[in-house]
Amino acid sequence: MTDSFMFAPEIERLDRPSLRALQLDRLKVTLARAYANVPHYRRAFAMAGVTPDDLTSLADLRRFPFTVKTDLRDNYPFGLFAVPREQLVRLHASSGTTGKPTVVGYTKADIATWSGLMARSLAAAGVRPGDMVHNSYGYGLFTGGLGFHYGVEALGATVTPMSGGQTERQIALIQDFGATVLAATPSYALNLVEMAEQMGIDLANGPLRVGVFGAEPWSETMRAELDRRLGIKAADMYGLSEIMGPGVAIECSARVGLHGWEDAFLFEVVDPDTLEPVPMGEAGELVITTLAKEGLPMIRYRTRDITRLTDEPCSCGRSHVRILRVTGRNDDMLIIRGVNVYPSQIESVLVGFPGIAPHYQLVVSRQGSMDHLTVEAEAVENATEEARHLLAHQVRHHIKSMIGVSCEVLVRLPGELPRSQGKAVRVRDLRKG
Repeated sequence: MTDSFMFAPEIERLDRPSLRALQLDRLKVTLARAYANVPHYRRAFAMAGVTPDDLTSLADLRRFPFTVKTDLRDNYPFGLFAVPREQLVRLHASSGTTGKPTVVGYTKADIATWSGLMARSLAAAGVRPGDMVHNSYGYGLFTGGLGFHYGVEALGATVTPMSGGQTERQIALIQDFGATVLAATPSYALNLVEMAEQMGIDLANGPLRVGVFGAEPWSETMRAELDRRLGIKAADMYGLSEIMGPGVAIECSARVGLHGWEDAFLFEVVDPDTLEPVPMGEAGELVITTLAKEGLPMIRYRTRDITRLTDEPCSCGRSHVRILRVTGRNDDMLIIRGVNVYPSQIESVLVGFPGIAPHYQLVVSRQGSMDHLTVEAEAVENATEEARHLLAHQVRHHIKSMIGVSCEVLVRLPGELPRSQGKAVRVRDLRKG
């Protein structure tokens, strides 16, 4: 195990000048590796008129080109790797439902780094050696399941490699094994607790203590719902496959932003329109450069996630910048009659609304020359059509007053909306095709 990426309080609490010096050293190595071994980066650097020798300070990084998801697809399958394919010990890939999948790969050292960062992240969230961790993240080509699995083992806790689905069996194993930690997408965690309540099982009074949730945007109201119904303290974890997988950033017990591990990643926030850096604390698109990856270095990768960074001190004592809660993705944003709307904003209105269950779907259609939004929600209890119509009117009014967007609301009967078995599909876009 690469100890420097695992339990490293001296790194997590390093003063800012020393941390920036460490980043600069590792950034120089990363740029040189990418330039020497990846034809795509040589071409991209040449078009931007830079070479790795032009980086003398961290501020110089803004002269280097961005990397975007289409670069991975254009170089499918192995064109962005900085090592021979034979040196990779594992591959992961996206589903490729909108084209060629994106392929990511790891050397043996990369797996050790990832496992160490995951162990560090889990520890920051309150997981301890000896904990029983129920892992409901999907295994396979998705990085979530195996990323958590190796991190739990590196931490010295016990992992149940359940993956998604078989919800009733999962509930039984959570009880039988005495799980103290639940790892899942927030939407699937909600599915689990709802099924347990239908079975007459109160997970909130069991041994569960910590929830580590991620892989999809979720709101503070969703967190409060999961805390209450599962009897846990829910922590938000951030990651994406192109950068590493889960474990890029994590909330500590203070839950006031996610600590981004700056010894392994360099974080920027840029204006998504001008692509110029924005001042610390202002909202924009998160851009990440890897500092410790051999197999697939990523230079200024545009995540499409909208967030803010803060370097204000945290009560836990960690010095790394914090990523404030991701509010949505550039490519998830809907523009309805001139109003920008993220699914997480709708979620904030629906979760906890009296009479409404925390399950929803957004349907976008075209009516004439205008986009139209229909919010499909679900009633908590069986209700008459008239009662659901009244409830829909109340929700529609609340969305308009809170978000400023006009939409149609349909309140379905309990169980009519699809349940998540992993990552939730929140938007049905009927405009395509």
